[in-house]
Amino acid sequence: MKLHRLELEGFGPFLERQVVDFDAFADDGIFLIAGRTGAGKSSVLDGVCYGLYGGVPRYDGAERRLRSDHCGLDDPTSVTVEFSAEGRRWRVTRSPEYERPKRNGAGTTKEPHRAALEVLEPEGWTGVAARPVDVAAHLDEILGLTQQQFLQVILLAQNRFARFLLAKNDERQALLRTLFGTRSFEQYATALDDRRKRAAERLAAEGTEVSTLLDEAERMVAETDAAREVGPEADAVGGSDVREDAAESEGPGHATRTIDERLARLIRAVERLQYRVEAAAHEREAAKGALDAALAAEREAASMHERQVERQTARQHLSALESDADRVAVLRAESAAAAAAEVLRASVDALDRTRRAVEPARAAVDAAVRAAADLGEVGLDAAADLTIRDDELTTVIARVDEALALEDEWAAIEADVARRRADVERAERSADEVRTRRDGVPAALAGLDQRIAALTDAASRRDVAAAERTEVARRIDAALDAEKLAEERDIADLAALVRADELRLAVEAWSSLLRRRLAGAAAELAHALVDGEPCAVCGSREHPAPAVGAGEPVTDAEVSAAEDRKNAATELDRLASDASRLARDAHALAAARAGGESVTALRERHDLIGETLARAEADVAEFDRLAAARAELLDREKADSVESERWAHELAAARQDLALHLQRAEALRAAVEDARGTFDSVRARRRDLRARRDAVRAVIAARIEHETRTRAAADARATFDGLRGESAFAHEDDVRTALRDPAARRRLESAVGEHEAALAAVRRRLLELELVLVGAPDEPIDLAPAAAAVRDARSAVESAAAAHAAASAVATRARDLAQRVDAGSSSVARLSEAHAVVARLADTMAGRAPNTRRMTLETFVLAAELEEIVDAANLRLDHMSAGRYRLQHTDALAARGAASGLGLEIMDAFTGQCRPPQSLSGGETFLASLALALGLAEVVTARAGGIRLDTLFIDEGFGSLDDETLDLAMRTLDELRQGGRTVGVISHVASMKDQLPAQVRVTATPRGPSVIHQDSATVAAPA
Repeated sequence: MKLHRLELEGFGPFLERQVVDFDAFADDGIFLIAGRTGAGKSSVLDGVCYGLYGGVPRYDGAERRLRSDHCGLDDPTSVTVEFSAEGRRWRVTRSPEYERPKRNGAGTTKEPHRAALEVLEPEGWTGVAARPVDVAAHLDEILGLTQQQFLQVILLAQNRFARFLLAKNDERQALLRTLFGTRSFEQYATALDDRRKRAAERLAAEGTEVSTLLDEAERMVAETDAAREVGPEADAVGGSDVREDAAESEGPGHATRTIDERLARLIRAVERLQYRVEAAAHEREAAKGALDAALAAEREAASMHERQVERQTARQHLSALESDADRVAVLRAESAAAAAAEVLRASVDALDRTRRAVEPARAAVDAAVRAAADLGEVGLDAAADLTIRDDELTTVIARVDEALALEDEWAAIEADVARRRADVERAERSADEVRTRRDGVPAALAGLDQRIAALTDAASRRDVAAAERTEVARRIDAALDAEKLAEERDIADLAALVRADELRLAVEAWSSLLRRRLAGAAAELAHALVDGEPCAVCGSREHPAPAVGAGEPVTDAEVSAAEDRKNAATELDRLASDASRLARDAHALAAARAGGESVTALRERHDLIGETLARAEADVAEFDRLAAARAELLDREKADSVESERWAHELAAARQDLALHLQRAEALRAAVEDARGTFDSVRARRRDLRARRDAVRAVIAARIEHETRTRAAADARATFDGLRGESAFAHEDDVRTALRDPAARRRLESAVGEHEAALAAVRRRLLELELVLVGAPDEPIDLAPAAAAVRDARSAVESAAAAHAAASAVATRARDLAQRVDAGSSSVARLSEAHAVVARLADTMAGRAPNTRRMTLETFVLAAELEEIVDAANLRLDHMSAGRYRLQHTDALAARGAASGLGLEIMDAFTGQCRPPQSLSGGETFLASLALALGLAEVVTARAGGIRLDTLFIDEGFGSLDDETLDLAMRTLDELRQGGRTVGVISHVASMKDQLPAQVRVTATPRGPSVIHQDSATVAAPA
């Protein structure tokens, strides 16, 4: 990175725009920023820092007073820095926030912070960003250095020079952290410490859970042991363990037992509970055997009781069945008669069916005859007449069917004729419309040609107006430049007059001194006479009347100083005259380019030309629109001509086609009207004929059906009479009375069969029971004693099962708790091991024990960087201190437990002892600080990606050095110029002004604001 130019206006002590051209010092390589105290030397570096980063180091943590106190409300404040980076030239301009007058109304308003970044392209400066946040983002990428890195690498600001050398461990760590971005290592250590805390919390939580489970298991075992009455068996197999565990649980060492000891006792308790579960299981099985015996006895008694009750029920049922024998005999006779009548059921049904069918057939014949008569078909009594009439109607229908096709064709032809007429009418209308449009084309063309002719010169008028407006705009710019240059000319003329007056006064003063010197020459020679010594003029050794001067003699130094002032005034007068001449020439050139007219007149002329140009452009647009309309009209006229011919052909063809269709329609109409007769259509006549034929055929079918049904009734009667004569029934009514429907017959048969089957079954079952119950009493036995025995046995089983379930639940719960405790104990062991590893690592990285150096991870990383910085610094400190001093990094423990690891000490070769930096003198502190700052700059530059630094500033500190040490420091700075680097130094030391001819002088004017002079030329520009 290399700085080229700095412009300050309304910034710090500078009111008017001041310029520093750093490129002017490229050949010298090192320059001095000089000036009296308070003139504003450090403000030059403040401007560089503010332009690049929007901040000033001296105002960190305080009110930022960037705007000059000399500024009025209307005066601007801005800082512009030009620099090169990444092979390109950039320009950044900033203005701070300040109060300015409102544009409308009274009072002030706040002007916000503004920033702009530009890059130099072949065509000139091009904008890159225009908002402070965007400018900052681009500069971060371009510069590659933060503000803190910039202040430690490029701009070694006042009051910050020795801070790094004399800083405490924490302060040095904060600065190095900012420069090298090592906060991530602190975050790593913090994250690891959080992990240690989480591991400790998990370990504590897991231990608490295991302890809670043990407490619950021990409480449950204790409650179970206390509630159980220990019998002789328990004393033999586990009573001693119970008493021993109970005694240990209540003893004084219970609270100090380890988890493993408590787990071992819990396992013994689980084994004891499991024994109790097995004992309860044996008791449950014994109770189940007693219950099975009681249930078997109860089932035997219940079986005997059921047989006795069944025997009583069978005797009662047999008596009831025998008393119902007469009713069953009547049902048996009714069933036999129904079976005999069932043989005649088919003939009876046929006789009834044929009788019912004759009457409807007769009614159907009468209805068919009436329907035929309604259609006009009468006299159809004989069968032969019906057949003849059917044949006649069929013949007529065939002829009508042939005419039906002609009727459909006639209807289609009529519809086609209507369409043809519509086509002819449409063609006639279209032809008329085209003809009308063609008739109006000549008049429309004439009107368009007349309007186009009136606008033919619109394009030339537009071009002339545009050229005139461009020329007037150029003259307005020239007139504005002339007005501005007129002010500069007046100022330059006034400055030339002032310089001329100063030259006159300087010449008069020099001439006066010469005259006084010549006038006092005799007195000066007389003053040098010595008695007895020869006179330098006459050689006499006697001096009777030496001349006496009228005033103080004029010395050669006074004459020489006056002559220097005269020469300087002459040079300034020449420069002012040249500046006045250049200003007059520039104003004359601008006035000539403006044509001698005022800005107001030119602007009025510009407005009039603009109105003329607007009218000309409107006429050009109208001309183009009319030309397009004329071309469109000609195209449409040509299309209408083609369309007119097409419609003429279509109209002739349509008329011819219509005539042919009319001729065919007339022929079809005559044939169809003959076929219709008195009906509206052929279809209507065909429907009537078909209805008549259908009515005649219906009469024929009805008569045939009636004759068929009459013959069927006579046949059914003969069949029934023959079958009845062969049966036991005397009359038709006897047969109908005996008939039963199938369901009734089934009920009769079922009732008789069920009675006979029930009677046989009851007699058989009663015989079986009598044989089984031989010797048994008739009354049923009592079941209550057997049921009571079963209840007692079942109660015993339930009690044993409950005891077993309770013991099993307790044992299962205790076993589960023991398993969970065992697993938790293993987990606690694993977590304890992991916590020990993490805790040791976290404590070491955080600077706690076992870290004997109390160095954090971040401090360790920064210590490596600091060692590299010290190595780089010693290369220069060894030279500047003539081999006496060397910087050393020390990681010695700090007092009172303070953080350590980033200490610095000075090795004194004269004593062979290490000293703290605070023990150095002011000059020694400056040399060590300078060497450390330069070493820090080299390391930071390397860490920032190898950025090339072509500019370096050092603010103050040289006044504390003696001449020899200053010479060594200057030689060190002189070495920094290698490779094209430019070094700027701020100092009051007079000898440095002699050693560094390239200078930037900051001078405070009598009115207050400061100005900047570069070499012998002032580059301040007028506001």
